[in-house]
Amino acid sequence: MSDTVITVDHLCKSYWLKHQLQAGRKQSVQSEHFSEVLTRFISTPFRRRDSAEKAASREEFWALKDVSFEVKRGDVLGIIGRNGAGKSTLLKVLSRITEPTSGRIEIDGRVASLLEVGTGFHPELTGRENIFLNGAILGMSRVEIKRKFDEIVAFAEVEKFLDTPVKRYSSGMYVRLAFSVAAHLEPEILIVDEVLAVGDAQFQKKCLGKMQDVSRNDGRTIIFVSHNLQVVQSLCTKGVLLAGGTIKVLGPTSEVVAEYLKSLQSGFKIGLEHRRDRQGAGDIQFTEIEMLDQFGQRIENAISGQRVTLRLHYRTKADHPYRNCRVSVSAHANGVVYFLLSTELVRSDELVLQGRGHLDCIIPELPLSRGEYYLNPFVESNKVVQDLVEGAWPLSVVDGDFYGHGRNYPPGWEGIGVLVRHDWKW
Repeated sequence: MSDTVITVDHLCKSYWLKHQLQAGRKQSVQSEHFSEVLTRFISTPFRRRDSAEKAASREEFWALKDVSFEVKRGDVLGIIGRNGAGKSTLLKVLSRITEPTSGRIEIDGRVASLLEVGTGFHPELTGRENIFLNGAILGMSRVEIKRKFDEIVAFAEVEKFLDTPVKRYSSGMYVRLAFSVAAHLEPEILIVDEVLAVGDAQFQKKCLGKMQDVSRNDGRTIIFVSHNLQVVQSLCTKGVLLAGGTIKVLGPTSEVVAEYLKSLQSGFKIGLEHRRDRQGAGDIQFTEIEMLDQFGQRIENAISGQRVTLRLHYRTKADHPYRNCRVSVSAHANGVVYFLLSTELVRSDELVLQGRGHLDCIIPELPLSRGEYYLNPFVESNKVVQDLVEGAWPLSVVDGDFYGHGRNYPPGWEGIGVLVRHDWKW
């Protein structure tokens, strides 16, 4: 019997993007879903369209291009890459949720997928009923499911809500039960997306321990997508770096992670205004990030404990005001989020953005130790994501007298991350 359980050969997946034309230019872009395709197919005979306009209003987008790799039995494969790299599309194709446009996939074994909150569960059924439903989908007999039932419930910690329809579950309860079902019903292949981030830290640790256990002790194969590079390095035996729908690196996890971090650095060389690897509707976009000292002077490096201002420049596509906006910026290093600064955390008044302008985020005392970090800016309007750029701007931090005694972390403690104001008594 071959050790290869997944073979992906020249896999391609394309979607049609629909552009709304106004005054001869494209105003917005969105994916054309199946329901839209069906509606268009039915209504086309009753419409008269200019063929040139029709061609201009639709564009083919390749989410995956010529992807090829193999996964061996017992491998834990980590898939990393920036937002929009094609990670989720690849998992959906492997899970048979969507069909490839071209190429070949061979899978030897039962597959359980946990891709997003809600996948695989019927909202009207209870937790108990969904356990049996998922087991049946995996091809297990009722006797097999009953043998694992108590273990599933205990791991998910949802005993009190077992006979409640899952539509009344919180997102955390939903994910706990969904992961427990996927992990315990003995699939040969387990596919897990970033959805575990919904759970609390204790449950995430519990899930990672379970995935390590089933891969090492049971010889099951796991495909795992995460932005937490530390988790990817500790859990995965090999990795894939996706960029623009293609494989850039395939090999040992450490090499793949190193290449990914290098790619983030290269992104800094492109002005933020000209970056194309961004997510969101695009009606509001960031154009530049500046860091200012306490005197309002632009600086390239920050000092631990220093008062700094992060100035986020933006522009809006239309002249009208964009209401109910939320802006945030997060600091990352090695895939770990060190802090999140958000307008909704400290302000209750409405944020309205219009035209060109900037917002200042003031940090009275920068709580980062020496090291290299990068910032991800985010903006939404009326709960619609407008712009998110990963690795938008580098943040270099050098030692400062944070604790007021002229002492810093000793050699070997670099990258510890967050500095905490504290005191001791004896």
